[in-house]
Amino acid sequence: MTVARVTLPDGKALEVPLNSTCADVAARIGPRLAKDAVGCFWNGELCAMEQRITGDGQIRIITKGSPDAILLIRHSAAHLCAAAVLDLFPDAQLGFGPPTAEGFYYDFVVKEPFTPDDLGRIEAKMRELAAQGLPFERKEMDPAAAGKELRRLGYKLKAEYLEELKLKGDVISFYVNGDRFSDMCRGPHVASFGAIPAFKILSASGAYWRGDASGIAMQRIHGTAFPSEAELKKHLELVEEAKKRDHRKLGSELDLFSFHEEAPGFPFWHAGGVVLWRELENLVREELMARGYREVRTPLVLTDELWHRSGHFDHYRDNMYFVEKEERSFAVKPMNCPGACIVYRTAMRSYKELPLRLAEFGMVHRYELSGVLHGLFRVRGFVQDDAHVYCMPDQIEAEVIDCLDMLEKVYKVLGFGVPEIKLSTRPPDRMGSDEIWDKAEGALAGALRNWGKQYREAPQEGNFYGPKLDFDLTDSLGRKWQCGTIQLDFQMPERFDLEYVGSDSARHRPVMIHRAILGSLDRMIGVLVEHYAGKFPVWLAPTQALLLPVTDKTLPYARDVAARMREAGLRVDVDERNEKIGAKIRDGIGRKIPYLLVVGEREAAAGTLSVRPRDGEDRGALPAAEVIEDIRKRHASRALDL
Repeated sequence: MTVARVTLPDGKALEVPLNSTCADVAARIGPRLAKDAVGCFWNGELCAMEQRITGDGQIRIITKGSPDAILLIRHSAAHLCAAAVLDLFPDAQLGFGPPTAEGFYYDFVVKEPFTPDDLGRIEAKMRELAAQGLPFERKEMDPAAAGKELRRLGYKLKAEYLEELKLKGDVISFYVNGDRFSDMCRGPHVASFGAIPAFKILSASGAYWRGDASGIAMQRIHGTAFPSEAELKKHLELVEEAKKRDHRKLGSELDLFSFHEEAPGFPFWHAGGVVLWRELENLVREELMARGYREVRTPLVLTDELWHRSGHFDHYRDNMYFVEKEERSFAVKPMNCPGACIVYRTAMRSYKELPLRLAEFGMVHRYELSGVLHGLFRVRGFVQDDAHVYCMPDQIEAEVIDCLDMLEKVYKVLGFGVPEIKLSTRPPDRMGSDEIWDKAEGALAGALRNWGKQYREAPQEGNFYGPKLDFDLTDSLGRKWQCGTIQLDFQMPERFDLEYVGSDSARHRPVMIHRAILGSLDRMIGVLVEHYAGKFPVWLAPTQALLLPVTDKTLPYARDVAARMREAGLRVDVDERNEKIGAKIRDGIGRKIPYLLVVGEREAAAGTLSVRPRDGEDRGALPAAEVIEDIRKRHASRALDL
């Protein structure tokens, strides 16, 4: 065979000589496509344009404007950054430099931390190298040659990583940019440094080699890259807005939570934060009651034997906390599901009881390296709004659709649009037969089709015990957050010997559905703080109204109104400080309280309140009873506006 048959996305096929590159195929399709191409998918695998075609297959060219292009551009920008650093700091040691959802980073071992002036010099050097248009050239090597090359380059940390690649049997490749830079990397990359359209160095921070706080200290340079300068400019504007909304900053300013060295990685919840917590619990709990769930609570500490049986010990032990007492070993639970299985098996279940829906707001603990902790987004202890549904096989689709409906309803109340849905299929390290996985993946895909929602597939990203659906929410800044999940599990009922008596009087194995709506309540609160910029809707706001007496003479009336508001179920404070009213108003605005209610002598005499909504024009003096009822209705309806 001297030619290969290449199938295009529209089903048309081209015949090209064997060993042609993907760039050759793009040129055959058209000169404009060849000019805009930055990479391609060859038989479903992301590749660079220099990928050789050695047989028949399917191709999809990635152009600069494609969503798939951005990872290639950012990965290439990370290499450009590393090249610039080595040019300016020849003694630097390279770590890793991957693309991320927001841009890229690269880790280095350097003698002194990078200064803002250093970052400016590094970006300038990147522009100088980009102007030279140095091409990316891929070179594959055997382990011995790769080791020799790393020693020549002086990349000591990369040499350590090479040993892991050898054990895995991975193909070892280097990407070389002329005589200016070389890096051991899987790739792929864009054609050249000059094909990185727009980039920016953002900051530097401390890091550790492989995320291990007991290991080598490193400096991490953060940057970003985009297909155009216009997109980069828009992103940088969003970055500045995100800094203002940082939940760690607002959490402190609004007195919601704090972190302390006495418990690194564990949030301390203040009174205002607990209000957010309880309101979210109430929102989910109302849906649980309406849908026939039963709420349970299971122990925080369980024996090692349980985690061996569930399979978590083999797959998760590095992230677990252990304790020994009375010559027995216990683990602090990283998951709630095994406890739910124990509750299920306390009685012999009948098919008439199924589906059995067990919900738990369960506290879990997972050890995370200190280098990856990040406010409420990455903690070591958090609460999940978990549920475990036990059902018969023919009930799976209806139960999954019910979970999907619940997700959509809760997210709408919180002010999010339709989530993006990802179906994650069987990973290499999995439990169970392919027949069981076929059945589980088919059930989730069928439920999505019948529910009428679009989804994308994520091959090999499922849990070790079953496939899953993940839901990405888009916040007010356009950022995506993975929150909810629905997971099918045919394995754990088997491991815990769970049964039900069917209509045929025989014993059968139930199917287990793991379901979370908010995911981690801690993380969701962090997301909401940034989504709303701390300006929570009335129903979520820790303090819904603040009464501002102008003088001490109006203080008794303000206290009386506050008492009436509390009787109506509202959260209200009275600012009793001996301050001028202007200062009180400024402080109330700083606390982002939805309603500031000014009480002067005129209002006290007339039984009114001067209403100043957080966003919007003053409404003037209104009867106190009318104001209280308006806020109460907005609280009860969970309205998003004022």
